[in-house]
Amino acid sequence: MDSTTTTQRLRIDWRGRPTDIDYAWVNDTARGPAGAPAPVMVFLHEGLGSIAMWRDFPARLCEALGLRGLVYSRPGYGRSTMRPPDERWAPDYLHRQAHEVLPAVLAGLGIDSPPWLFGHSDGGSIALLHAARLPTAGAIVAAPHIVVESLSIDGIRDTVAAYERGPLRERLARFHDDPDSPSHGWSDCWLSPAFRDWSIVEEIRTIRCPLLAMQGVDDEYGTLEQIRGIARAVPRTRLFEIPACGHSPHKDRPAEVIAAVRDWLVEVGPGAPR
Repeated sequence: MDSTTTTQRLRIDWRGRPTDIDYAWVNDTARGPAGAPAPVMVFLHEGLGSIAMWRDFPARLCEALGLRGLVYSRPGYGRSTMRPPDERWAPDYLHRQAHEVLPAVLAGLGIDSPPWLFGHSDGGSIALLHAARLPTAGAIVAAPHIVVESLSIDGIRDTVAAYERGPLRERLARFHDDPDSPSHGWSDCWLSPAFRDWSIVEEIRTIRCPLLAMQGVDDEYGTLEQIRGIARAVPRTRLFEIPACGHSPHKDRPAEVIAAVRDWLVEVGPGAPR
């Protein structure tokens, strides 16, 4: 998101404690064919992400599709309530975001129609978990994780080393009130022995909404088996394998991603935004 984007605060009750969620609307005046507010696409960020780290991509995508966009920072990220220093995220932390936090945000903002979801990395896994259990119009997942791969662990270890050297921590401090909150919350969980057997392959078999699963061929955090595994588990999946692209397709190849989403929505059929 650019520096002119206005964010707002939503307070939810999460696991018995008040939690502030920093959020923003993009293209929020968009209207559907009958003049009613356009459908909503919710953007779910990566493991070190936040509202600001999406840059202008949500606005560009929503303007191209005629959608309203909702972007928010999860608890522990951005300007939302930070993770207490002594809190350790359990292996089900993505499930909690999908089944507890996202529904609370939707309810708190009065979004009662099944949303469209765009999730990146951890956010892609959250989108899949939400769609597996709760009403979802459709989901685009970019570089999602459905199993833990050695490549993922190696990539996270490299990220931790870069963070400890200093420059990465300094960069993330521009986007998070406390960069240690997302960095340690995310990396400590992923690198824990308890997380090595994490898998959502069986859970996503219940997804009935259409999916667009995309991944860069040069993704440093996962192989193409992540999205190919989704296609085997969920029949209504369209794959987009992107050459010369790393872990962030919406940053590396934004024009191609927007075009692919538009084409996919045409394929999805009546009722989909275009």
